[in-house]
Amino acid sequence: MSRGNRGDAIFLDERDCERFIDTLDEACTKTGWLVHAFVLMGNHYHLLLETPEPNLVAGMKWLQGTYTQRFNARHKLWGHLLQGRYKALLVDGSGGEYFSTASSYIHLNPARAKLFDLGEGKLTDYRWSSYPLYFKPTKRPDWLAVDRTLGALGLEDDRGGRERFRRVMQKRVLEIAGSDAPRDVDAQWAKIRRGWCFGDHLFRTEMLERLDGVIGKTGKRESFSGEEARLHDEMAATRLLSEGLAVLGIESDALKDMRKNAPEKQVMAWHLRSRTIVSNQWITEHLHCGHSCNVSTFVGNVKKASEGTLFELKKTLISKD
Repeated sequence: MSRGNRGDAIFLDERDCERFIDTLDEACTKTGWLVHAFVLMGNHYHLLLETPEPNLVAGMKWLQGTYTQRFNARHKLWGHLLQGRYKALLVDGSGGEYFSTASSYIHLNPARAKLFDLGEGKLTDYRWSSYPLYFKPTKRPDWLAVDRTLGALGLEDDRGGRERFRRVMQKRVLEIAGSDAPRDVDAQWAKIRRGWCFGDHLFRTEMLERLDGVIGKTGKRESFSGEEARLHDEMAATRLLSEGLAVLGIESDALKDMRKNAPEKQVMAWHLRSRTIVSNQWITEHLHCGHSCNVSTFVGNVKKASEGTLFELKKTLISKD
């Protein structure tokens, strides 16, 4: 989760919410993330993420940095939008109980904040959450996974399972509506708000042993996933570069002798930037296209192209995806 700087709003209107979800969609495409639950809440957001590859740090840096840039550009603002580093909580997904609690904690945020009529309304009335999408299979993005949340309750992703899920969650809404302390309706929620690890004793012990092992080897209490994420992303970019050049009929050795701003290099820069989170410097070095600032220019040129060589080369690459 992450909160606005000084507690300020990070979603000023519906367009901001749409833009954040669009940015999340791009982040999931780049990283391979699966999202099991999300909610946007005025001055903060929550995501229940599964990261098949060790790229959480790099992906979150891209997600939050990109959304901040887009928010500031739209509202003619500058500076930090989010309050420091995001908070990450390790969740035990093996047994179902802890995963289900984390998912419902996220989905019930609008109820705890009374953002809809708890007596007459429904949790699906709040649009800026993954919860309504659980009941609209044809409108779900590819990165939204519902099977684990439903499976933790013994339910299937079919009409009957989704209806039973709706009844379970609506019952929780009524519990919140009738409580004098809606934040504490479930005693486990406090552990989500305050902890770093959410699971049973064995899970916590395993996580502590892993942490101790890392500290013992490095002598530092810092994330070790950044380097692994960088290597993964560079491997993915190398594969995409090789495949893209093959589609364009170019040998990698030939890049050195081509013009720095050759259309093929511009399109490949766009292709790599849109599909990975490697640095502009990496792209520059592998495409032999001069200064790293050229990458942003090339990406913009390809995005704007609606005809001509850049447009045709872009179509060629897309058609082979």
